[in-house]
Amino acid sequence: MAERSDDGATAMNPTTAERTSDRELVVKRTVNGPARLVFEAWTKPELFQRWWVPKSYGLTLLSCEMDVRVGGQYRLVFRHGHSTMAFFGTYRDVTPPSRLVWTHDEGEAGVTVTTVTFDEKDGKTVLVVHDLYPSKDALEASGATGAMPEQLDQLDAFLASLAASAEHV
Repeated sequence: MAERSDDGATAMNPTTAERTSDRELVVKRTVNGPARLVFEAWTKPELFQRWWVPKSYGLTLLSCEMDVRVGGQYRLVFRHGHSTMAFFGTYRDVTPPSRLVWTHDEGEAGVTVTTVTFDEKDGKTVLVVHDLYPSKDALEASGATGAMPEQLDQLDAFLASLAASAEHV
């Protein structure tokens, strides 16, 4: 599953981010794991909570509710310092293990739609994360690319830890 060098270190894959229009951002990354497992890491709360929050942001995930089905909703509540914030939305498409679409409904500027595709090749998964913002200003204000590389590094590390624990079972 995870690629390891002779010294045991896990190889990290590069993340690319590209604006494809004034309202769209596409992030691509190959992660070291099969699509089925990567999809589960994205859709099962007990797995999602172990990698999603960027460690450098100083956030604490207080709650994670996910009803992963078409029309189901999610709600993530974070603490940062002395304040809390919530992210929430609705799942529009859930096609295991290849596609997941959800909305971000908490923004004042309108709804952002995120589509993630999971394409397995040789035991690895090519992730394409496509965000469609309601406006150019919403994309600019989101700081969208900031956390994603770190989150996907954490996903790769999480997948490697699962592989390592499976090796010791």
